[in-house]
Amino acid sequence: MSTSETPDRMVKVPSQPARFDLGFLRSRSARTSMIVIGIVLAYALPLLRPPIITTPDSDFGGVMTEAASYALVAVGLNIVIGYAGLLDLGYVGFYATGAYTTGVLTSEHFHWPFFLALPLAIGVTMVTGVILGAPTLRVRGDYLAIVTLGFGEIIRISILNLNWLGASAGIKDIPSPPSIGPNPVGATGDGLFQIPHIAWNGLVPLIDTQHTTPFLVFDVLDAIPYYWLLLTVLLIVILADYKIKDSRVGRAWEATREDEDAAELMGVPTFKYKLLAFALGAAIGGLAGSFLASGQGGYINPNSFLLLYSMLFVAAVIIGGAGNRWGAVFGGFLVAYLPERFRTLSDWRLLIFGLCLILIVNVRPQGLLPPRRTRRALAARAEIQELEGEAVDV
Repeated sequence: MSTSETPDRMVKVPSQPARFDLGFLRSRSARTSMIVIGIVLAYALPLLRPPIITTPDSDFGGVMTEAASYALVAVGLNIVIGYAGLLDLGYVGFYATGAYTTGVLTSEHFHWPFFLALPLAIGVTMVTGVILGAPTLRVRGDYLAIVTLGFGEIIRISILNLNWLGASAGIKDIPSPPSIGPNPVGATGDGLFQIPHIAWNGLVPLIDTQHTTPFLVFDVLDAIPYYWLLLTVLLIVILADYKIKDSRVGRAWEATREDEDAAELMGVPTFKYKLLAFALGAAIGGLAGSFLASGQGGYINPNSFLLLYSMLFVAAVIIGGAGNRWGAVFGGFLVAYLPERFRTLSDWRLLIFGLCLILIVNVRPQGLLPPRRTRRALAARAEIQELEGEAVDV
């Protein structure tokens, strides 16, 4: 058969989907500079109070503190859901365990300093995660979700009915982390130094010396130092998360999540690694709960740990992008921030919040910041569909 008689069956391989080519980020020094600038802006955000981002009807420092707390919780839950592929609907139980352990040790029955109670609260929560995970991680899928859902409610109902834990009245007068420098309540000279805020005249920034934040003074007058402390803890946890994810443990989690049976056949002790994910996730939840207890109000009660919060934590991970630590951080920030940003709309704000979540899930079902494996899978799927389309056309 001659060349002219040969049917044209050649299929052109498509290129990768279009991406923004940020060439300057290929340099390590440029990436490092961007990270440093981003961290500095994150610390300065409650002082800058940008006109579009700030919450006019809520204390912006308090909102940012809550957002940092939710982001910390989402990073912990992302280990369980995003890395190990375990659906945990009772994560608020670990949040409550860390908070109440801190409350008992620092206020209700003992008077330990906060930073002495903090590691014990993390340890108790981690042990709780192991006790829950040991019998329940042998089940999978929906059954695991149901068991963890029951765990979250059991913890809340137990707290509600135990007088030793304050019952429905909760625990009050939980001390804050120790301040650095003088701390006379209501004085203008407390702290090592004062940091002025930024006021905005339209889009023109002005230095506001009338409103200042004392450096690392933890009291009821200003939530910004709590935000700085939580943000620092969050960055440390993200660094540890990065090291673990890129280790042998992270690869075992990925194998377990993708196909547990195949991982077992390849010699991966999946139960051990699932239990480790559960314990580490629980420890981070307890860490966040401990900071919640010693927060600006110094008060916790069973209503602080309703089942709704477990759903919000799961929503934060899914919306941000399960398996991506930065997606979990961003999702936690959105879940805490959006209802407060629309507070001016009163009861309608929850409807708007729900509509925003529905829009995000429909437009980006893989999450706002999907992990690298998801992006690769989407690109491969697009290539296959394009190849099939061109083959049909030929």
